[in-house]
Amino acid sequence: MQREGHPFFEERARRGDPFGGFGPGPGFGPRGRGRGRGGRGRTRRGNVRAALLALLAERPMHGYEMIQQLDERTGGVWRPSPGSVYPTLQMLEDEGLVTSQEEGGKRLFSLTEEGTAEAARQGTSPWEEVTESAGESAVRTRDAIGQLMGALHQVMHVGSEAQQARALEVVNDARRRLYGILADDPEAE
Repeated sequence: MQREGHPFFEERARRGDPFGGFGPGPGFGPRGRGRGRGGRGRTRRGNVRAALLALLAERPMHGYEMIQQLDERTGGVWRPSPGSVYPTLQMLEDEGLVTSQEEGGKRLFSLTEEGTAEAARQGTSPWEEVTESAGESAVRTRDAIGQLMGALHQVMHVGSEAQQARALEVVNDARRRLYGILADDPEAE
């Protein structure tokens, strides 16, 4: 979608909001991804080492596949970065708990006998601990926001100018009402 000449972005620019009203807001880092003060909310970070061992106890996997699995299993609440996963895999390999082999230009990781024993000693799966600490509302909120953004994206791509303007009004009203909740404004609800 082109930004120049599009009514949605022209309206945002007229108001001096280059981000289209979607961010970055307080607590967002330089890339607007929520990495500043608190990251993706107040969810406790998971134990990457334990999570990788638990995943590899199921079957051999590639590093990126493990990242995707953790994202899926926590409902998007926890997606460890490659910068935490790959060094941890290297550490596990150095400890003799994991081996790797090249397969199709990618490294496929699997547990050694010692790694299997270590994984068996773990209690609750690390992704369950992360999801429990986040709470059900965090998972439901993420799903609801994803569905909202999907609907907005579709209206902005295929809707008429009138439909796009109405969608923008809904988004702006929702934002005002959410801030009103924080301000304990009874009219916001």
